[in-house]
Amino acid sequence: MDVIDFRFRPNTEEVINGIANSKMFKELCKAINFDDRKPESFEEIIKGLDENRVIKAVITGRDCETTYASMANGNGALLDLCRQAPERFIGFWGIDPHKGMDAIRDLDKAVNTYDCIQGAAVDPYLAKIYPNDAKYYPVYSKCCELGIPIIFTTGTASFVPGAVIDHVAPRYIDFVARDFPELKIVISHGGYPWVNEAVIVTQRNKNVYMEISEYELWPQADAYIHAANTIIGDKLMYASAHPFIDYREQLEKYAQLAFTDEVRENVMYKNAAKVLGV
Repeated sequence: MDVIDFRFRPNTEEVINGIANSKMFKELCKAINFDDRKPESFEEIIKGLDENRVIKAVITGRDCETTYASMANGNGALLDLCRQAPERFIGFWGIDPHKGMDAIRDLDKAVNTYDCIQGAAVDPYLAKIYPNDAKYYPVYSKCCELGIPIIFTTGTASFVPGAVIDHVAPRYIDFVARDFPELKIVISHGGYPWVNEAVIVTQRNKNVYMEISEYELWPQADAYIHAANTIIGDKLMYASAHPFIDYREQLEKYAQLAFTDEVRENVMYKNAAKVLGV
């Protein structure tokens, strides 16, 4: 089965070092022994994806310069990676909402200049504001104008200094989905630990999709699988969160998750293809 990975960063030496030394994720990296992650050459990465039939992968950029004075694996690295393999990698441009119209102009230029940039990405817990804060609304308007989807990074923000978990609760994304019905929204990391809330926000809004990378086997995660088999089978997408979790391990894990055959095909490929227009 062909696969689209909706959250992937190539484990080049630059990416590995950027994550390990970032202000935001340094303590998290220690907790999960991230130093054990081995970098690969770009050629090895592409070969591995070929062997595992991962035909497309979304790479999310990140810009949190205002709040963390750091852009580990930021938009420059994103663009470099995507331009090396534009037929394989799809870039989502990272947005710092505190940069105002400069961020909007950068997004507009990136999407209109580079075919490999096809979406936007925001990290409310790193920006330290809610998804429905007014600072984000020009970003959403620009995404609608450009006809591109946006990824919201959610999850527990474990060990990130100064981060407040409530900033990424799915209930606030619900406001955005209501106010921008044309905007395709992807909840990354499943809105964990608000599992049922994330499921309902995804189900009740036609423009909201979700991936659950990193939390597939955490407490309450069985609700994600049950929901996929019942009410959001056309909304849930596979994502590995590589290199935090190796995509090969994730593929093995997903092969064991109790999806129906039809839902499995949707999760691994069809739903992402619909969001990306593949």
